[in-house]
Amino acid sequence: MMPPVSSRWVEDRSRSKSTAADLTFNAIKMAMKVQDQQVEQNGVQEEEENFGPQLIAKLQSCGISATDIKKLEDAGYYTVEAVAFAPKKHLLTVKGISEAKADKLATEAQKLVPMGFTTATEFHLKRSEIIQITTGSKELDKLLQGGIETGSITEIFGEFRTGKTQLCHSMAVTCQLPIDVGGGEGKCLYIDTEGTFRPERLLAVSERYGLSGSNVLDNVAYARAYNSDHQLQLLIQAAAMMVESRYALVIVDSATALYRTDYSGRGELSARQMHLARFLRTLLRLADEFGVAVVITNQVVAQVDGAAMFSADPKKPIGGNIIAHASTTRLYLRKGRGETRICKIYDSPCLPESEAMFAINADGIGDTKD
Repeated sequence: MMPPVSSRWVEDRSRSKSTAADLTFNAIKMAMKVQDQQVEQNGVQEEEENFGPQLIAKLQSCGISATDIKKLEDAGYYTVEAVAFAPKKHLLTVKGISEAKADKLATEAQKLVPMGFTTATEFHLKRSEIIQITTGSKELDKLLQGGIETGSITEIFGEFRTGKTQLCHSMAVTCQLPIDVGGGEGKCLYIDTEGTFRPERLLAVSERYGLSGSNVLDNVAYARAYNSDHQLQLLIQAAAMMVESRYALVIVDSATALYRTDYSGRGELSARQMHLARFLRTLLRLADEFGVAVVITNQVVAQVDGAAMFSADPKKPIGGNIIAHASTTRLYLRKGRGETRICKIYDSPCLPESEAMFAINADGIGDTKD
């Protein structure tokens, strides 16, 4: 005969079973949580790997030799995108790349880079992720519907003392700000063709935003271009630098100044326009490959033909149709009263033709005080 079981023993036994069940349940929960974290981390790693340009070394897994990849890098092709976007005849100019190799390179690169059709819905979603960099002026940002757009070329033209270079200096700092305050969280690459770059202006703007002056200067890669060939060569160096580090903005101030002196007269007009088109094409390739904002400044020339008689402001940007078609957004700056300047949307695929006033202050581009 079994001894009687006390109620306390039943209660203790029940509690121990409950505690064991709880421990088992908690252990399962903990294991699931760890698994979720691992999945999440793997997902983040995959996203990080898929984000940004793909290094050209990835083509080795597609049967391209390390020697050929080195030849491509020496010619300025540092990413898979650069190879995929390049015409076949450009690949053939690389020393040691035969026609068969060029075909294989193009085929393999285009397998890794999506270059086919997509729906407008998907493209609209992609457009919504584009970063816009603040100019420093709320009114100017409002005119641009957020700021200077990444992934495209923005041309700023106007006569002297209209604020072109000052706007470039301000944006060299604002592109380093966090994205949530209108920055691009990246470095700036600055090509100066007229000798007007002044680091002191960057220090003044950095104080306004509470940034470390030394860090701001370290995050700006500066180069002086001395002729139009050198100007193009600097873009090849720029591509190599962008592979190594995150850049948000490329500035060329001014993109056309050296062309006006290197090429003279109507006899050299065709050669000038072809070289300028190649330079702008390379800039657009950098914008596509690395998602950087490209800002170029341009000079103006006075119109002396009959059309100037009927124009309120007889000045036009130089470079003709070549630069007009290459630039996504074109901004025309003109002088106002005192330090006030006026910016007009001269051409844009999505911005309405309108104007905004801004000011050139001691701490960079800002809004007018009155």
